[in-house]
Amino acid sequence: METDFTPIQSLIGGALIGLSAVLLMATNGRIAGISGIVSKLLPGSTDKSAMAPGVMFVLGLLLAMPLALLVFGFSPPQTITATLPLLAVAGLLVGFGSATGNGCTSGHGVCGMSRLSVRSIVATVTFMATAFVTVLILRHVVGG
Repeated sequence: METDFTPIQSLIGGALIGLSAVLLMATNGRIAGISGIVSKLLPGSTDKSAMAPGVMFVLGLLLAMPLALLVFGFSPPQTITATLPLLAVAGLLVGFGSATGNGCTSGHGVCGMSRLSVRSIVATVTFMATAFVTVLILRHVVGG
């Protein structure tokens, strides 16, 4: 399965991600790390100061596609070929990696690397290398 090369849409999407990260930092002084934002919304979190901005940020993530559908009248085609159990395992592994690495792609890859954080650069190189090896194994060794 190939993914269409969409340089204009990708550039616009990347710019919007960067803009949202800058706006969150400028307005709330917080890094736009999705795993950190979501963890502060879960029961047991002691940081209630991040509740309102976190809810708004997550709502923006969830409402982006329905809003695009409403504005443009269509949504980009999406194909998911994995089974639900495989998606569940993948989600758990991503959550485990995010918790272990103290951040995710948005926190380390977008915000941390732009600040030249050595910890974020190492984390991003690690999870990208892991992703490359996983795809290599699943596509060319296991055959998926």
